[in-house]
Amino acid sequence: MTARHLWELAQGLIDDHPNAYLIIDDSVQDKRYSRSIELVKRQYSGAEGGLVRGLGVVNLVHTTGKEGAHYPIDFRIYAKEADGKTKNDHFQEMLLRALDEKQIQAKTILFDTWYASWKNLKLVHRLGLIFYTTLKSNRVVSLSKEDGYVYPKDVDWTTDRL
Repeated sequence: MTARHLWELAQGLIDDHPNAYLIIDDSVQDKRYSRSIELVKRQYSGAEGGLVRGLGVVNLVHTTGKEGAHYPIDFRIYAKEADGKTKNDHFQEMLLRALDEKQIQAKTILFDTWYASWKNLKLVHRLGLIFYTTLKSNRVVSLSKEDGYVYPKDVDWTTDRL
């Protein structure tokens, strides 16, 4: 199955509107017993809590947040040795493609700390999207040019900043 075929299947199922969400996450398809699949390599699996032989997949999912309304709309095989692309490159490509080519209207994107790089955050901001993610405790953020950089734990989280 190709990413284009996946979109053709999902397109008629999604209930897309500005209050919908996009979720970007990666997973490892466990292939520990396979010795001849070309892109299988040792990589970290959160589900296994360690290294496994598997295929890395970066997924883009559309949801309204309602039960049963989660549909994958794009994916990329993570194989940096083959295409030179990082997981963050795939993040950016899939997000831009969802908005430009697929005309997705969802305005909120959810992703874990792996994708919370400054390049991704700036892209999401430039696109006028809202994001929810987690940051590692050693990261700093800038809420305004005047205030400079601060650790998230030191931010005065008022209601207008939530």
